[in-house]
Amino acid sequence: MAGLPSTSSQPRGPRRVVKVGTSLLRGSGERSTAAVIADLAASLKRACRRGESMALVTSGAVGLGCTSLQMAERPTAVEALQAAAAVGQGRLMGLYQEAFAVRGLAVAQVLLTRGDLASKRRYQNACRTLEQLLAWGVVPVVNENDTLATDELRFGDNDTLSALVAVAIGADELILLTDVDRLYSGDPRSDTSAQPIEEVRDLAELAQLSHVASGGGQWGTGGMTTKLAAARIATSSGIRVRLADGRDPAVLDALLAGERVGTVFQASLTPLPDRKRWLAHALLPKGSLRLDAGAERALVERGASLLAVGVIAVEGDFGPREAVRLLAADGRELGRGLAGLGSAELRGLVGRAGVEVVHRDQLALL
Repeated sequence: MAGLPSTSSQPRGPRRVVKVGTSLLRGSGERSTAAVIADLAASLKRACRRGESMALVTSGAVGLGCTSLQMAERPTAVEALQAAAAVGQGRLMGLYQEAFAVRGLAVAQVLLTRGDLASKRRYQNACRTLEQLLAWGVVPVVNENDTLATDELRFGDNDTLSALVAVAIGADELILLTDVDRLYSGDPRSDTSAQPIEEVRDLAELAQLSHVASGGGQWGTGGMTTKLAAARIATSSGIRVRLADGRDPAVLDALLAGERVGTVFQASLTPLPDRKRWLAHALLPKGSLRLDAGAERALVERGASLLAVGVIAVEGDFGPREAVRLLAADGRELGRGLAGLGSAELRGLVGRAGVEVVHRDQLALL
């Protein structure tokens, strides 16, 4: 890799993140995992040739590990899942390296846990590393570090991870490849009246689609629930999201060419500022603050700081500078922020005037 340019030597071109799930990587029919990855590499190579920067978020380590170990079912014990991921991750990256090298592209393995993005310093380090790789023309291949991640530090699904990676690199578009051709008004596998949804125009429309969500399959951990959550993270940060069927290799080429395929989630016209995106999406909340109607109006309508006088309940245990959810009285999540006071101290100050709980510069409304 000697002689690679610095991050400042190449202009910033269009950026996309492509997420491919376990259900696709396991292959089907005559298409093996290697064939699926070869098709991905070919499509991304064509996009890179047009001057685009590409990052790939991949699942599949646990599934490939289970296949190598000849397991009939995905294990449920944490240590078994982590061990299977350790077996499968090397095989997975070997397939990516071989497929991309044949096409003249270098790839880099990037393994993350939720804690890597929840820490401001580690988040910034991850952003800088990804920026350098993209500047070098290297395709980051990102996966959750399943071998080491514990329950409290897991993303839980790579849809969420892909959205956070898209936010971290300032992507223009996130492409979610799945095993359905688009979003529907219901589960088309069981509801014959389900209608296709070709476009979701804004966050208000997206919020009304929770009823269409379904759980993941045997080998995946996601499902439509996590894809809608990923769409909310990305679109609220100004990133367009496309969801389409990745079983047909021609679909990704069509998406990368800008053709209208699958479902598009349009980016918000009023995205969160850069400094607020980490607060809203990457942090791991340690507790919640339930607010009265007056505090809700102050935050939403006036962009004010949160004062103790507007807090009606403190939930969970957290310290100063730890993340909390800000909830309306009816339980709706309004936003997230860094608490100026710990939960023990704050419980004694609930309802008291003149005490600042979360400064407006340390909160992000959702």
